[in-house]
Formats: sequence, structure tokens, C-alpha cells
Amino acid sequence: MNGLYSLKPWFAEQLALIRRGLVERGVRPAVLTWAGVGFGAGAGVAIALIPLGPIAGIVVAVLLVARLACANLDGGVARDSGRSTRFGFVVNELGDRLAEFAVLAGCLVVAPPHIVLAAAVAATLPSWVALAGAAAGGQRVQGGPIGKTERCALLVVLAATGAAVPMLLLMAAGSLATAVVRLVRVARALSETDEASAESKYAAAGALS
Repeated sequence: MNGLYSLKPWFAEQLALIRRGLVERGVRPAVLTWAGVGFGAGAGVAIALIPLGPIAGIVVAVLLVARLACANLDGGVARDSGRSTRFGFVVNELGDRLAEFAVLAGCLVVAPPHIVLAAAVAATLPSWVALAGAAAGGQRVQGGPIGKTERCALLVVLAATGAAVPMLLLMAAGSLATAVVRLVRVARALSETDEASAESKYAAAGALS
């Protein structure tokens, strides 16, 4: 259930020339991370100030595509320039969360605060599950059904149609479902790793006896 996340390799390929140019110019990955937060904030301002409809939808779509591009480029630039650090990973995660919160803050103008808060809290859960799995020694799981890219798409629909409450409720429900799906995948992967480790230790003990 990778959803729109499956388009990431294609998206990264489209950004290849930009990525190389940024590396050649010595642009720091953190600059791109915070630029993504700025684009997210811009999308939030657009939702709050531009009457919801096709124009708002186009503006928000452009800003969120730019936000996703920054989220893709910061890691790529870090790897290609040899600037990958563990703290850079922390900054990247923080930037992702702040960018999303910045967009949702704009939704406070067009939807009840408790619904916006529910969407904001639920939207963090898939990432926390993925990070917890990675911290436990597994691979970080990605994808949907409602991952980061799908949440951006829902916000574009919100801006274009004015259906703020339905889109935010769908985001909240979909994010919860995604967290559950990822949790199942994490549990299965870690269980398989534990079983393989136990079998390896058993085999080693048998060989020594």
C-alpha cells in the first residue's frame, strides 16, 4: 500500500538537475529543509486568505509541490554532497512536521479548531510509528494509504473545493488507518527478524555443543 509514495523515484529523477546544481553551489541541506517549512507556511496562508476555489487550489498545489520537492531534495543533497549526519535526520523530521503543521494552521480559518487539531495530531502518527520501528532496529516503513503525499493532495482538494471539514476528517481517519497499517508491518518485520536471530543463535549453539 505505497500509494503516491511509489512516485518518489520518478519525482527524484525530475529533480536530478536541480539537485546537482544545488550540490555544485554548496547549498546546505538544512536550507532546503527550512525552505520546505516556508512553502508549507505559504500554503497555510493561501488557505486562510484566498477564497477557497480553483485559484486557491492552484496556489496551494504549487506551494505544496515545492514543499515536497524540498523534502526530497534535502536528503538527496545531503547524500550527494557527503553532508549526511544523524542530526540532519532529526532536522529533516522536524522540518516535515513543522511544514505540515504550518499548512494546517491556515485551516483554522476555514474549519472548526477541534477538527483541525484532530487532523494535525492524527497526521503525526504514521511518522511516529515508522520512527519507532526504525529505532527498534527495523527498516523505516513508508507509504499509505494516507501518507505525506496523500495528505498534501487532500489539502489541495480542500483549497480547491472548500470542503474543509470532510477533507480534514478524511485526513484524520486516513492517517489513523495508515498508522495501524504501518504498525502491523513493523510488528511483522521485527518478529521475522527476532525469529531469524533466535534460529541463528540456536544453530550456533548446536554447532558448539
